[in-house]
Amino acid sequence: MNVTVTDLTNELLRSYAQVGGINHLDGKNLPSKCAVVAITVDLLRLVFPGFFDDKPLHSSELKVETTALMDSVLGRLEDEIYKSLEYAAPEGLAKKDLRPAAHQTSVDFLRQLPALREILQTDADAAYRGDPAALSKEEVIVAYPFMEAIAVQRLAHELYLKKVPLIPRIMTEWAHSRTGMDIHPGAMIGSRFFVDHCTGTVIGETCEIGDRVKLYQGVSLIARSLSGGQALRGHKRHPKLEDDVTVYAGATIMGGDTVVGARSTIGANVFLMQSVPPDSLVLFEDVKVKVMNKLEHRATKAGQI
Repeated sequence: MNVTVTDLTNELLRSYAQVGGINHLDGKNLPSKCAVVAITVDLLRLVFPGFFDDKPLHSSELKVETTALMDSVLGRLEDEIYKSLEYAAPEGLAKKDLRPAAHQTSVDFLRQLPALREILQTDADAAYRGDPAALSKEEVIVAYPFMEAIAVQRLAHELYLKKVPLIPRIMTEWAHSRTGMDIHPGAMIGSRFFVDHCTGTVIGETCEIGDRVKLYQGVSLIARSLSGGQALRGHKRHPKLEDDVTVYAGATIMGGDTVVGARSTIGANVFLMQSVPPDSLVLFEDVKVKVMNKLEHRATKAGQI
């Protein structure tokens, strides 16, 4: 049977007609994922000058290069925010009212970059001081996936606070796909934050994290249950970690009422669903590790033990 492109197209069009819910046709223009990713990369260039560029950036060129990049980012970001505001706007709202709002939101956001640089400097310092494998702060910024993940989250968080739809989540999910660390743009994270290795770490939307908190890979700060679905929107669902808390690899901390007190340490693979007071050490009890010698190991494999 000779199947033509027309046949294939008609079959797919029938699917469009029959399978609803995953089509976006004749609707409002959505933000472009490709455009948002490109803007995010350029925001990283603005925040970390010289680290995300393809060529060396000399201080004598800094003003001209930064001005050109800022102008480009402002125009493109305004366009994508306009699409986001249009997507979420109630019916009947004039489009002419959205363009000034998109422009002002973009300008207000870009004015936050100096303050974001200050807090990101504390994150880079915490990563360098907290990891004896780090050779320099330059290595931390250019090579550590954590720095990219937290930088994008802090940028996205500012847009989240300004109630910009869609774009903050596109940004953090792009960072998630690159770094293996999933931080919701809504999470509130204090200064001098560091996640060593960072792979598999999950930080939910309503998490609150204090200053000088250190996590390790595979830590999950999650909701206790999502069975309530959309009825839980806007409610506190994720835990709070106070200042100077350390959480080791594989630990899971659940629930919006769960508070880990300041200066506490949560051991590896702990499953925690209750609050703990400041200065606590939380560990598993009765965990036994058995080390076999060569003969015992062979006997076990042979089914004799």
